[in-house]
Amino acid sequence: MIKSASVVIIGGGIIGSSIAYNLAKMGCKNIVLFEKNTLASGATGRCGAGIRQQFGTEMNCILSRESIKIFENLSQELDYDIELNQGGYLMLAYTEKEVNQFKKNVALEQSLGIDARFITVEEAKEIVPPLNTEGLLAATFCPSDGHANPFNTNFAYAEAAQRLGVKIYNFTEVKGIKTENNRIVSVNTDKGEVLTPIVINAAGGYSGEIGKMAGVEIPVYSQRHQILITEPVDPLFKPMLMSFSRNFYCQQTPHGSIIMGFGDPDEPKGHDIGTSWQFAREMAQKMTAVVPLLKEISMVRQWSGLYNMSPDSQPILGEHPQIKGFYMAVGFSGHGFMLAPVASRLMAELILKGRTSIPINKLDIGRFERGELIIEPSVV
Repeated sequence: MIKSASVVIIGGGIIGSSIAYNLAKMGCKNIVLFEKNTLASGATGRCGAGIRQQFGTEMNCILSRESIKIFENLSQELDYDIELNQGGYLMLAYTEKEVNQFKKNVALEQSLGIDARFITVEEAKEIVPPLNTEGLLAATFCPSDGHANPFNTNFAYAEAAQRLGVKIYNFTEVKGIKTENNRIVSVNTDKGEVLTPIVINAAGGYSGEIGKMAGVEIPVYSQRHQILITEPVDPLFKPMLMSFSRNFYCQQTPHGSIIMGFGDPDEPKGHDIGTSWQFAREMAQKMTAVVPLLKEISMVRQWSGLYNMSPDSQPILGEHPQIKGFYMAVGFSGHGFMLAPVASRLMAELILKGRTSIPINKLDIGRFERGELIIEPSVV
């Protein structure tokens, strides 16, 4: 194995792989990525793969808008079909509070050039004919939202990075990080030590543990989120269906299967990625009420993955103030896949140029101590 590197990236999911690619694309040499299992074996390969721009904070709107622009050209740039499908997101409002928030969201989104619009119940029904509109008050729709294949996207970034000289080591677990005088010195793995001045923590659900190896506390925790998928059926609807008040998201994939999930507010912190029959039952009850035709469709399987949560459900991007050379791209809180294209580009800019094309200083780890949390109102 290599003995020294200019940059060591920990984590082979979409965040780590895309950072590796962007660093190499910008001219960085001698980059190493360590993944303790295989690429996309963590949260990336287990995610719902949705990509949206409909948020309630300016930061998230700008980042997601720029990420969509990258997604739209990514298959060509990386020479790998990521199966991007821009069928839109239909956000469903069932409470007056939600209606008022959606109006604010759309005003913000439109001011930033995002093609979202506030629509009536009748218009929502036109977009998704099998939708049960009982109890629905209004909706928003953004046609350029959608989804992509998370495995293809992860592999596309990784293979493009390797073509640019990045060395990727699967089945290589990081065991320790050595520092001296508050600077990164090396990374210890189960296959040997690598000297390096820069470590990028992109370890997703295990990023807190990686922080402890470097001697710092990162205010993140992991939490299980479950998903199920049905048998493939003829096309029923194009957009992702999402509700915050009723707590669900649901989309039909290009090959016909329907993926759905929700966030359990009582889910304990931890690394459990098991599944439960209680989730399957509640998920079925939620979605058959929204799209009654789903009652006739069989569930095939279910799985779970880890959200890496921060105190304000926003990512932590940047260098740790206590350790020179220790960078973090963590705490994406369920939005890592959709924000990866832009977040990875900005991280590469920060590391190589010391500045970013979009300001991300508000996403630094110091915001929690300063009490400057960025509260996003529109999350499942």
